[in-house]
Amino acid sequence: MSCLRLILADQLNAGHSWFRHVDDGVVYVMMEVRSETDYVRHHAQKVLGLFAAMRRFGEALTKVGHRVEYLRLGDPRNRHSLAANLPWLIEQFDARRLERMEADEWRVEQVLDEAFTASGLANAVVSTEHFLLERADAVARFATKVPRMEYFYRDLRRRHHILLEADGSPCGGQWNYDALNREKWLGDPVAPPWPWRKHDLRALWTEIEAAGITTLGEPSAASFGWPLSRLEAQAWLEDFVTHRLKHFGRFQDALSKHSSTLFHAGLSFALNTKMLHPREVIDAAIRAFESGGVDLAATEGFVRQILGWREYVRGIYWARMPGYAELNALDATRPLPSWYWTANTRMACLHAAIRQSLDYGHAHHIQRLMVTGNFALLGGCDPDEVDRWYLGIYIDAFEWVELPNTRGMSQFADGGIVGSKPYAASASYIHRQSDHCQGCHYNHARRHGERACPLNSLYWHFHQRHRDVLGRNPRLAMSYRSWDRMKAAERAATLAQAERYLAHIEEL
Repeated sequence: MSCLRLILADQLNAGHSWFRHVDDGVVYVMMEVRSETDYVRHHAQKVLGLFAAMRRFGEALTKVGHRVEYLRLGDPRNRHSLAANLPWLIEQFDARRLERMEADEWRVEQVLDEAFTASGLANAVVSTEHFLLERADAVARFATKVPRMEYFYRDLRRRHHILLEADGSPCGGQWNYDALNREKWLGDPVAPPWPWRKHDLRALWTEIEAAGITTLGEPSAASFGWPLSRLEAQAWLEDFVTHRLKHFGRFQDALSKHSSTLFHAGLSFALNTKMLHPREVIDAAIRAFESGGVDLAATEGFVRQILGWREYVRGIYWARMPGYAELNALDATRPLPSWYWTANTRMACLHAAIRQSLDYGHAHHIQRLMVTGNFALLGGCDPDEVDRWYLGIYIDAFEWVELPNTRGMSQFADGGIVGSKPYAASASYIHRQSDHCQGCHYNHARRHGERACPLNSLYWHFHQRHRDVLGRNPRLAMSYRSWDRMKAAERAATLAQAERYLAHIEEL
């Protein structure tokens, strides 16, 4: 008789209490299944990274004495779904009990809840021991009214005693230094490269191809760059804290064709698979600040991303699912342009962000929100398609973090649950924050006419077509006043330009 404990691909938490003691009566089960590779079309590096990291984790558990049943993609016993594999595993190990950690995705949680119930065995669901706010607490906090992120963040800082003075006040006298973190990067200081690894995953890629899994993007199987173990993730964290954190704050909203990574951490894949714990990431940043190597603004800006935003969107997700995934407040229905899968667009900022995403499975938050997300918002693209694209193309994308960021903050499809206004921007924002407009096919200064940047006319078209919904939003009052002050001929020409671009969106 034995207990089966299920470990998912995003539950590679070596510090979990499950693993503190070796118990011969416990079998840890890990599965590579098509139900998880096929629900959306994933980036090749995402599939490679998750399977390779799972295999390493399973091997590490075995090495220290745990019993592990690892079901590979090509195993003839594999029925390719978490639920379908459970019955024969229960029989094989004469299991009398099932245990699992909470699944982070609502879809997976429902599947496993039904499968565990159907087994008829005694079972238990335990915490992942990863987040700084337990799921039940997060649901209770967000169930009736969504708190403002700033106050939620302050509360968590108090609760966990992070960046506080002895009297409980915030370090430096302010809770938030975001106003200091919006500089354009002009090439100085030099942006150091990320500590890419060179894993040879060609054999695994052959298995993935043989299974017929459809992916997108470049696999880079011969020299796969992302960390695949806790030790590698810790080394990546150390590299960030040593070389990039000190400049992260100032340039976190910058865009550049000369550096796709700038001073960003690149830790989200390791965090979201739980190879790193958020508290250790926060503590590493605070140690750098306390040693004098990093200023408070950079440290606080980074901590806010982990302690504030990451926990915040998780709370919204679990409190509002499954209905949240169906929200479409702006009635957006346009298909996402095909160049989101090829990068074949003449808009320089979009080409760079999409090309980078296809090559590396990564783009930083401004590229996601204010470039690819902004265009989809202005173009009225179907949030279902936008969700599938973001969930598939990014190596760090799991629905609990992707959905509120995409459908909520980026597309305003939730009607203002996440953000109090749509994050819509014209070319002036891209020009202010980046060097992409230099040499672009389109002219960032033109609203209409030959080679006018599509973002300009689409920006005003978006506001005009949604005036009934957005016109009373106080945060958009200035935009609407600017529109109303324009001459009638200018408005007409701008809207006509937008209509032409929307009619030929595939050619942009």
